[in-house]
Amino acid sequence: MQTIDKSSQKTAPFRADQVGSLLRSEAIKKARLQRAADEITAEQLKIIENEEIARIVEKQKEVGLQAVTDGEFRRAWWHFDFLEDLQGVTGYQTGSGIQFQQKQTKSRAIKVTDKLGFDKHPFLEDFKFLQAAAGDHTAKLTIPSPSMLHFRGEVDKAVYPDQDEFFADLAQTYKKGLKAFYDAGCRYVQLDDTSWAYLCSEEQKEQLRAKGMDPDYLSRKYLETLNEAVSDRPDDFKVTMHICRGNFRSTWISSGGYEPVAEKLFGHLNIDGFFLEYDNDRSGGFEPLRFVNRPDLNIVLGLITSKFGELEDKDVIKRRIEEASRYVDLNQLCLSPQCGFASTEEGNLLTEEQQWDKLRHVVEISNDVWK
Repeated sequence: MQTIDKSSQKTAPFRADQVGSLLRSEAIKKARLQRAADEITAEQLKIIENEEIARIVEKQKEVGLQAVTDGEFRRAWWHFDFLEDLQGVTGYQTGSGIQFQQKQTKSRAIKVTDKLGFDKHPFLEDFKFLQAAAGDHTAKLTIPSPSMLHFRGEVDKAVYPDQDEFFADLAQTYKKGLKAFYDAGCRYVQLDDTSWAYLCSEEQKEQLRAKGMDPDYLSRKYLETLNEAVSDRPDDFKVTMHICRGNFRSTWISSGGYEPVAEKLFGHLNIDGFFLEYDNDRSGGFEPLRFVNRPDLNIVLGLITSKFGELEDKDVIKRRIEEASRYVDLNQLCLSPQCGFASTEEGNLLTEEQQWDKLRHVVEISNDVWK
């Protein structure tokens, strides 16, 4: 029986929403291994992906979500898969992966080896499939923010000796890409970004300085680039950003509240909403939300953890929403998990059934709060 979400809105982000990635099904895991071993063709893999995506889209509808995603089932990573298919970007294997708390990802890296551009990106066709499966629900596109190409990638200085030219091209590449997705029917996109969480952490900022990077310069250039990338978009094209402190096998990277970046982001980034991690004390308090100065800016509170399967006490979550409403009007607040369930294909340490229970939990709490 499909749950009716009484709290749904007509435009995104929705009262009950999600960050997007979902635990890969056993069929997907098996098929990807078979493809890597050349036991099935790319076409055969896509057929299995299509079947599994159609299944999980129906499951998202069943738990009561208005916005549905493809679970990022066609990807290994939340960011590299998209970035590697931009013109001028090359992916390659490295000696080590990204270090999380006591865990490390498999090796992968990207490098800008030519002038940037956007053309014939495979995610366009993938989105069209999702949109067809979504039906009367909203198909939500999740892609890395433009900041991530600079933050996680290497830029060949022979190609871009001038950083200002690089950032200008990056903004135009994303602007062209967003228009292409809009023309394909997309009306709701989420830009995933870990760089702003690093800029909230004193420890991580020291590491950036040790690498010769200036955190103040980065925050300024990232803000300028993002605003240019989303400028001139149609009124019915909703753009949001998810700020993440790391999400790999239920571990994390950075800590720190939003205060160091709150005025820049909430006061000067021209998007429609923020998905903010608030599932534990590593994210700090709600005080930085005082910088939200637009009545049309939505804040999606990530109060439900995607890292573990135990369900949060509903009354505790409701009290935290009430606390956040001291800084932002309740009508501008929404609820979601703090991150996706599988930022990489390995996934977090919970079961698929626990994942659906978490998303159903979000819907039920939202129905109670926004009656």
